[in-house]
Amino acid sequence: MTERERLWELARLIRLDRPVGIYLLLWPAFWALWVAAEGWPPGYLIFIFAAGVILMRSAGCAINDYADRDFDGHVARTRDRPLAIGTITPREALGTFVALSVVAFVLVLFTNVLTILYSLVAVALAGTYPFSKRFHHFPQVHLGAAFAWAVPMAFTAVTGEHPPPVAWLLFVTVLAWTVVYDTFYGMVDREDDLKIGVKSTAIAFGELDRLITGGLQVLVWLGLYLVGEHAGFGGYYTAGLVIVAILMFYQQFLIFEREPSDCLRAFKNNHYLGVVVLLAMIADHHLGA
Repeated sequence: MTERERLWELARLIRLDRPVGIYLLLWPAFWALWVAAEGWPPGYLIFIFAAGVILMRSAGCAINDYADRDFDGHVARTRDRPLAIGTITPREALGTFVALSVVAFVLVLFTNVLTILYSLVAVALAGTYPFSKRFHHFPQVHLGAAFAWAVPMAFTAVTGEHPPPVAWLLFVTVLAWTVVYDTFYGMVDREDDLKIGVKSTAIAFGELDRLITGGLQVLVWLGLYLVGEHAGFGGYYTAGLVIVAILMFYQQFLIFEREPSDCLRAFKNNHYLGVVVLLAMIADHHLGA
């Protein structure tokens, strides 16, 4: 294997060729920064959280593939991943996780003591999530906590204080949102996961998957609405929430027949939902009355 081929395999390990996961982690972090700062947050924090999201999502992919190295070869969507085909060794994947986590932690050192302490929880959540699917049917909740933990970290980074109630409301909202879109993702692999014994909410929800994800989407929408009320957002944000509701209906339409390809489209569509919320916040801060 040439050096270029090796670098490409490392890039595939950390999913740089599939950046939607970065976006889904990035947008809630930016939501929290904008709400906490009550406007445009400091530029250095935007950089730290953007870089930290890329690093920790990449680290999470590495440890996920390490945990799933004996399963990925039996799932159609993952059978060509680097560990599954042997182009990356388990030791290299574990080393990649550690190295990326250390670099992300160095970035956090440029914030404040409270944010540094909160970041330790983030690393623990990211490192343990991939193994949770062995023990219970709700690994998506574990992933949701890992993704949503950027919210309290953003508040502590901006204010230097423990997060206020609105931060925890946004945390729960992001957690529920993550469960929704990762259940869509789990629906893609449901048949393969049943065969190999991997657990997920897609399996736990069964025939109620559409009803439960729809109910969770309602709660996510209400959570975003209440966050906007607390932050004093106005018309631009309200217009954004109308678009969010339309996107949620569209996602339910996509998963109606439970076709794996359409479920994957519904998962990816949440990237646009995240963008809409962020743009609505920015517009309301800078264009609203």
